[in-house]
Amino acid sequence: MKTVITRILFIVLSIYAVYTFISQQKLLNSYAKEGREYKNQIEQANEIKQELSETLQSLNSTEYIEQIAREKLDMYLPNEKVYIDITQ
Repeated sequence: MKTVITRILFIVLSIYAVYTFISQQKLLNSYAKEGREYKNQIEQANEIKQELSETLQSLNSTEYIEQIAREKLDMYLPNEKVYIDITQ
């Protein structure tokens, strides 16, 4: 009788251990996936930060100011000839 109870107890504990192992593995896999997603978000944020830093550095440059004056304000340098394409 003791051997039957021992075997049943062993089987129940084995099943519980396997179930726990599988559920923990699923949880670890989901955490790893989240970690990869967060890493990708950090990389994208760093790229945007780098682009913004480069833009910030170029804001006070003469070339950038001239470009904005030409594109947004239609301003040009004195004695500069402007050709307008009317075929559009």
